[in-house]
Amino acid sequence: MKTAVTPTDSETDRPSEGARAAHRLPFWINQQLGLLVLVVALAALFGVVRPAFFDERLVLFPLLRDISTLTVVALAQMVVLSIGHMNLAVGRMAAFGALFAGFGYDRLGLPLPLGLVLCLVAGAAIGALTGWIIARTGVNSFVVTLAMDFTLLGLVSLLYSALTENAAFTTRPDGLAELRSYSLADICVGPICGSPAIPQLAQFTVLALAGLGFLYARTRLGRELLLTGANPAAAELSGIPTGRRIILAHALSGLLAALAGFMAAVGTGTFRASIGDDFMLPSFLGAVLGGTLLTGGVVSVIGALLGTSLVGVIRKGLDLLSVGLESLNIYLGCVLLLALSADRVRTVVSYRKVVRST
Repeated sequence: MKTAVTPTDSETDRPSEGARAAHRLPFWINQQLGLLVLVVALAALFGVVRPAFFDERLVLFPLLRDISTLTVVALAQMVVLSIGHMNLAVGRMAAFGALFAGFGYDRLGLPLPLGLVLCLVAGAAIGALTGWIIARTGVNSFVVTLAMDFTLLGLVSLLYSALTENAAFTTRPDGLAELRSYSLADICVGPICGSPAIPQLAQFTVLALAGLGFLYARTRLGRELLLTGANPAAAELSGIPTGRRIILAHALSGLLAALAGFMAAVGTGTFRASIGDDFMLPSFLGAVLGGTLLTGGVVSVIGALLGTSLVGVIRKGLDLLSVGLESLNIYLGCVLLLALSADRVRTVVSYRKVVRST
């Protein structure tokens, strides 16, 4: 699902529905369908070279669990990219939210759902604070979120040192172990059960994808977020409260980052300060590879899932081929560079199309 703000034309200049559909078809094929084909092709290639790649429990289950978590991370970045901002503190916000969940389980004895709610509220609050600082001061989001990243790095570490003995909350509420290890095969409707390769954690990702897809494609609020990213001055002149939209976008980003932190903590079984340390690169890779523009105004919710899946398949496949971590980071860095180059090309092409249509 790709959503963008496009300029409106008069009825005499507007092309027919058939012409517009024909014009959009190659765009859709090159973006989402192209990513899907690439993901399937690479998975098939790695499966041929290393048949163990298709082992449902030992390979596919942890792979899909990682993809589920990192897709939510990419969505957290995508939300702020939609308004032309970025969130360099996405990993620390994940750790901040997970800290509250772990504290709730360890010290307050909260059940699993209430700990998750506490985690999401903390993430949304720190994200809203970040957005408020940006909106009030006018300082670039790069600077503010970088400062927030360093602030949370120290704060989270201090809180873990003060509240725990081993820099981690180890209390596991009822249901956490099952959420970590159970797959959809453990959910049955009569004789029909789900796949043993798909983790139950993926349900959170599906909800996040559905919610953001509806927000950007079906609501006025989503269109206002996109217009704020595409042209802030025009959005302000048209009556959109851009300051509040900036706060909202960063609050959503913080909430999604906290959800990803919770999912990462469930995946490892502990709530610790290092959660989210490796979220920065995947957050940009998934969103940008999926078609979200760094300049704002265009998002692709399904594209974020496909972009993250591509990175996950590459990472797992190269790991099975015994490629070292250093080489793997080089490959992923090259992928990000290509994605950023493609983003620039898309921006230039879109601008030229607008100029020619006026």
